[in-house]
Amino acid sequence: MDAAEIDRAAGLLCRNRLAPGPFDGLPAPCRPGTEADGYAIQAALARHLGDAGLGPPAGAKIGCTTPVMQAFMKIGSPCAGTMYHGGLRHGHGALRHRDFHHVGVECEIAVRLAADLPPAVAPYRRDDVAPAVGACMAAIEIVDDRYRDFRSLDVATLIADDFFHAGAVLGAPVSDWRGLDLAGARGGMTINGEPVGTGHGADIMGHPFEALAWLANAQGLQNRRLAADAVILLGSVVETRWVTAGDTVEIAVDGLGTATAIFA
Repeated sequence: MDAAEIDRAAGLLCRNRLAPGPFDGLPAPCRPGTEADGYAIQAALARHLGDAGLGPPAGAKIGCTTPVMQAFMKIGSPCAGTMYHGGLRHGHGALRHRDFHHVGVECEIAVRLAADLPPAVAPYRRDDVAPAVGACMAAIEIVDDRYRDFRSLDVATLIADDFFHAGAVLGAPVSDWRGLDLAGARGGMTINGEPVGTGHGADIMGHPFEALAWLANAQGLQNRRLAADAVILLGSVVETRWVTAGDTVEIAVDGLGTATAIFA
């Protein structure tokens, strides 16, 4: 794709993000043909959204890292999106349901980096990325299905649009995570006090840090680094749940605490 069509696609996605509504997809001339095109549009979208007031990128989300989400989305490999400071809340998030089109929630394990993960000569492995992790935390990802029919869209277009990302509520950071069994940690979600799903850290590619290694390698292929202080959502251990006005969502992850979102 040429630069003009990439920027045109980013502008269209930005306008729909700022005024959510049923989106039919991008016009053919600026529709990404490959995942690489999708990530190029995503980078341009970050500039548009930053100019619109969402603030600079705060990190990344990774989707489709667990069997439950791969089955739900019918996508068999991870996909990344950008997160923004303007969409982050800490501990207890109060959100307006009307600010979204079709809002959902996911139960995640997140990390905050304490050191850069630059492009590597050899692919990163789980043990290679672990020293860069400063803290782990429970997190709720807020997703928004703003599409008339998301299953009709190609993966590259979903990547271009940050793979449904609309915000996150981060639990308290746990800096002594090294004593925890992150693969064995159980995560669960309730809505209005009713359990709606559970999973374990091992559902995330065998171990949550496998997803972080995947992202570091994917960024490296674009000659980009994961920077210190970035927050990374590693994937949902519970299938996406759609919420209505008045719902209270709580997630809890063994050893990592809780996070809460209320949709007024």
